[in-house]
Amino acid sequence: MFVEPRPKGRKEGEPIEDFVVETKADQPLATFPTQEAAIKWAREHNHTPHVVRTRHQAKPDHWREV
Repeated sequence: MFVEPRPKGRKEGEPIEDFVVETKADQPLATFPTQEAAIKWAREHNHTPHVVRTRHQAKPDHWREV
């Protein structure tokens, strides 16, 4: 599972509206006001959440497990 800030296309400095828990196929499962709440939900549902290291960076280490 992946926890991503939204809106996805936001520019640097723009505020984050919420955080979404998604599958690898970009299928949203749940939305939360904070990253912490999204991570907690994912763990409670027996998922291993991953968060973004740096936005807009296409590297293998883009995601880190939390």
